[in-house]
Amino acid sequence: MSAPSTTMEDAVRAALATVDDPEIRRPITELGMVDTVTISGDLVEVRILLTIAGCPMRDKLQRDVTLAVTEVPGVARVTIDFGVMSDAQRKDLQSSLRGGDRAEPVIPFSQPGSRTRVYAVASGKGGVGKSSVTVNLAAALAAKGLQVGVVDADIYGHSVPRMLGADGRPTQVEEMIMPPQASGVKVISIGMFTRGNAAVVWRGPMLHRALQQFLADVYWGDLDVLLLDLPPGTGDIAISVAQLLPGAELLVVTTPQMAAAEVAERAGAIAMQTHQRLAGVVENMSWLELPDGSRMEVFGAGGGAAVSEALTKLVGAEVPLLGQIPLEPGLREAGDAGEPFVLRSPGTPAARALNAIADRLALRRESLAGKPLGLLNGPGGRK
Repeated sequence: MSAPSTTMEDAVRAALATVDDPEIRRPITELGMVDTVTISGDLVEVRILLTIAGCPMRDKLQRDVTLAVTEVPGVARVTIDFGVMSDAQRKDLQSSLRGGDRAEPVIPFSQPGSRTRVYAVASGKGGVGKSSVTVNLAAALAAKGLQVGVVDADIYGHSVPRMLGADGRPTQVEEMIMPPQASGVKVISIGMFTRGNAAVVWRGPMLHRALQQFLADVYWGDLDVLLLDLPPGTGDIAISVAQLLPGAELLVVTTPQMAAAEVAERAGAIAMQTHQRLAGVVENMSWLELPDGSRMEVFGAGGGAAVSEALTKLVGAEVPLLGQIPLEPGLREAGDAGEPFVLRSPGTPAARALNAIADRLALRRESLAGKPLGLLNGPGGRK
């Protein structure tokens, strides 16, 4: 009589192997979360070990496990009992996810052989829609089937969680942080660790350490693309990004206004000092389409092209204008509602422009990390 039970248990465990942990995105069987499976006739009892007590994804796990197990022939009822991992089990999980015991967490995106494309989204000044561009590019890339993460590195002006609709809180497994997800994008922000709308009053070393923790202590998994929403200007965070992620590429956001373009050009020129590659320029708020089909250039014209041309001359390599995004009131409304515009209104001109830029960023180019860029520190510039 034991053979049928064993066969049923094998089938149940195979079904459980198809269930991924919602945060880690790996099978729960592989993560050691399945404690016991007990079968009594057509009733299956499963004990699942959560990484922490009060896991925010408990309800989703319950639904996914129930759905998977009830698909097994002969199973009519499923009950799930939740427990919590012991300290030793969590340490084993941490070691497994990090690929072995390490005294210090490392930044996976700066390691040789990393296949993650890292884009640091920069602007010379505030108010150009940099965060909105970051959020919508992330959502567009995720909608194309890529694994995407966003670091809200604008410590003082963090806004990415609201615009992405990420209202969850990070969970901690030992010394690892599991980032919340929204619209298919993993995201981390200092706003997730502060109370209410409290201001963050930090100086350089603390900013550097916060960014380092976001990159090393957060479990990102295997990302295809990581976007960093930088603060405006060329301050401490921009320098820290260059130090911590030397292979990151700069994506400069500007408006058509020449005053904004001149400031954006300075933000892009930091690549000369950090030896980072410039992925390109995005012109936001390019024009407003009127009901009669004509365009009103609210902020002037030509700023994006001017930044592209100036940076191309400065670095001696093409810095393309990746796209122009028209003004649309719905873009602001979607951000306030926590729903990326590219998902909410995909057929609009602005969403199409953002998707076209995402298409260009999704194309892998040869990494220049660790390679000479043909630049000199002296006034001569290029070799």
